[in-house]
Amino acid sequence: MAITVVRSIADLRAASARLLADVPDRQASFGLVPTMGALHAGHAELAATSVAAETATVVSIFVNPLQFGDAKDLERYPRTLESDVELLESVGVDLVFAPSAEEMYPDGAPMVRVSAGSLGEVFEGASRPGHFDGALTVVSKLLHAAQPTVRAGYRAYFGQKDAQQLALVQRMVSDLNFPVEIVPVPTVRAADGLALSSRNRFLSAPEREASLVLSRALRELVGRAQRREPLDLESAVDLVRSVPGVDLDYFEVIDPKSFEPLAENCRDSPFQGSALAVLAAKVGAVRLIDNMPLVAG
Repeated sequence: MAITVVRSIADLRAASARLLADVPDRQASFGLVPTMGALHAGHAELAATSVAAETATVVSIFVNPLQFGDAKDLERYPRTLESDVELLESVGVDLVFAPSAEEMYPDGAPMVRVSAGSLGEVFEGASRPGHFDGALTVVSKLLHAAQPTVRAGYRAYFGQKDAQQLALVQRMVSDLNFPVEIVPVPTVRAADGLALSSRNRFLSAPEREASLVLSRALRELVGRAQRREPLDLESAVDLVRSVPGVDLDYFEVIDPKSFEPLAENCRDSPFQGSALAVLAAKVGAVRLIDNMPLVAG
């Protein structure tokens, strides 16, 4: 069956009901993959994971203006709906929800928004004030809009590359009792190790080569954690800063749920347990983020 593209919430609900209509209640399930388009293999993996697990899958494509502090950044964000739909059809997605800003925000910028709280004020939130409030607001609307109108399991799929966003969505769903399960999907990387991102297309060839230091530094911490060695975060920071054209914003080892940095002594003493290494840097004019889980061997 060919993929269906819908533009309104009413059509989304009607289409999902048709897809689930002939499936017994205990077997029916529906998956949502929220995106802002400009899709790549990482998004395809998110969609394919849902397709493999659910009776039907919808991928939303909406460039959310609430997530952009700079109007020029919003205007610059690539819109590639035709090729996005082709990619999603190739992995078996049933529905694409591609609403306009007027459909999502019929009364203009929303007066009431979801607050990311203190977790949304650190790391990416410190560098992009208000970003996570905007992200959570649109995710909450998408989760409500896509909720099946017939009896069915309901899950939403998010990439682990955007670790802070994932943590915030999980906390929002838990704190506010949303009737949906959040499914994390591991980061997809290019053959050279760079985490896939819609922003990678803006890197020149020399900038892309320089950006590889990010995953290289993270892998060094992964190896030390596996060997139960001191993490020596400072040397990993120095490695990133040694590459010309890479402007490091932050590089930290944190608790993956609270995003609190681990105690200083974990840097000098043998690593135990688990943690998450997170970083962000500008390579040329392009801001990149990445992370890797750390697990003692």
